[in-house]
Amino acid sequence: MHRTREGIALTYSLEGQLERLRIPPPRPPRITARLWQHTCCEIFIARKGLTVYHEFNLAPSGEWAAYAFARYRDGAPLVDEKLDPGIRVRSSEEKLELDAFIRVDRAALSLALAAVVEDEDGALSYWALKHPPGKPDFHHPDAFAAELDEVRN
Repeated sequence: MHRTREGIALTYSLEGQLERLRIPPPRPPRITARLWQHTCCEIFIARKGLTVYHEFNLAPSGEWAAYAFARYRDGAPLVDEKLDPGIRVRSSEEKLELDAFIRVDRAALSLALAAVVEDEDGALSYWALKHPPGKPDFHHPDAFAAELDEVRN
């Protein structure tokens, strides 16, 4: 992950026996709901010190979704093609990389980075930089473990 003046460039990597995972096949880029029910990458973005945050779901298929939250789990979908993260996927037998670009302003940010991975039997596992105590909850304030400083000219 690295930050530019326009946003955040992300690369998610899955490595190992990919044949044992269900990876969604390529599709035309489009806004799609419920991507977290299958293999997808996620980023949650908040301005430091605020309860307002955004969620982006990024699927290896090229599909994506964005949500705006006023506070913890109080959100609604954002249907705006201008938010398209431009997902690109590279894969081999043992590695899949998903690149995306999220447009954000230059404010200091707190981030939660996560992934949902579906295995060949349909079971889901939940991965994150940090999980709060108890069951996985990517929305929990304690999950926002990464920080990016304000971008100055």
